[in-house]
Amino acid sequence: MGMTMSEKILARASGQKEVKAGDIVEAAINQGMTHCGGGPLFFRALADLNPKTLKAIDKLIVMIGHTMPPIAGRADSQHIVRKNVQKYHLENNFYDSKYGIMHNVMMWKGHVRPGELIVATDSHTTTMGVLGAFATGIGPTELAYAVTFGKIWLMVPETIKIVLKGQLQKHVFSKDIGLHLAGTYGTDMAQYKALEFTGDLVDHLSIDARTTLCVMGVELGAKAAMFPPDEKTIAYVRERTQKPFSPLFPDADAPYVQAIEVEANHLEPQVACPHDVGNVKPIFEVEGTPIHQATIGTCTNGGYEDLEIAAKILQGRKVHPRVRFYITPATAEVYRKAVASGLAETLMKAEAILVNAQCGSCSGHIGVLSPGEVCLAAQNRNFRGRMGSPDSKIYLASPATVAASAVEGIITNPQKYLG
Repeated sequence: MGMTMSEKILARASGQKEVKAGDIVEAAINQGMTHCGGGPLFFRALADLNPKTLKAIDKLIVMIGHTMPPIAGRADSQHIVRKNVQKYHLENNFYDSKYGIMHNVMMWKGHVRPGELIVATDSHTTTMGVLGAFATGIGPTELAYAVTFGKIWLMVPETIKIVLKGQLQKHVFSKDIGLHLAGTYGTDMAQYKALEFTGDLVDHLSIDARTTLCVMGVELGAKAAMFPPDEKTIAYVRERTQKPFSPLFPDADAPYVQAIEVEANHLEPQVACPHDVGNVKPIFEVEGTPIHQATIGTCTNGGYEDLEIAAKILQGRKVHPRVRFYITPATAEVYRKAVASGLAETLMKAEAILVNAQCGSCSGHIGVLSPGEVCLAAQNRNFRGRMGSPDSKIYLASPATVAASAVEGIITNPQKYLG
């Protein structure tokens, strides 16, 4: 019997020839990461352990990017993180507030490589599986253990294969696929399971588009979500690191607990309605809903391609006067590219508000909502109160749907703008 990607990566990390779903392994980490959210608890746990040696401290990356500039309370957490960076001499592995969102910065800076095991104190660590790694979120105390001993106990997950078939229409995007999966199969469909995305459509998806699906993996309950590495993956990684890596691929006879086929040809734009990522409807059921705010960004849809889609719709147009439209690039790299290419100018001429690279609206920092207000967001979560008042409403959609809706002032099918 063959092995899935997760099984192969965890077999290699635990020094075993073969593992299977359900096995408990002690796996050596290739990279660990904490940030200004989980960082204070991580460093407290590390101090409580008080180890004589830290076997994997050189593998630890520390980030600040959740809330920048910080709001009341968050500044203290960031101060604690900065002090500990100095205490443990982590300056060369530290990315302060000017870089952007931790997962995207990890990939940009070459800390994510195919075939490796990455653990981090953030639920959306599944993002990094887009480059063929097993990337999973863990607790701060777990990371303290992993950094101390270099290893972590993990149960090998079962794997669901998601086969993406056909071609997306011009007004439909990978975010719509992620929402379709949540709406059709539920937000617990992959509870402590891994997702493997494959199929003929994958060749036509950019790294940005694939990233969106891996981010959304955790909204389906996944322990990890990944794409088998291909030429696009290898090229992306080699542009960003000179460190050697060895990709791993699923076997033809790998055991999957479930196989799901998505026929992209027939997919329409999807919208997740309040207050659940799984409360998904096709756009024609919610078209015309008035909005007060629109946002594009976060680790989910803060890539250059996402800003490019928005700029295409906003070119020569204005944001509706009732709507506040916030756009947060995922990284400073994306921001600089948007400025150099003219995308930033297009967005600002349309009266969108371009914010520095950070988690922004998803962490409840940018675009706080008042009671009764409605936001349409290209992010990953729409839980009650996540963006301010518990009496506000958050809808989720693709960047194209968000941009078209920002122009119209109501939830709008982007087909009229993209053909």
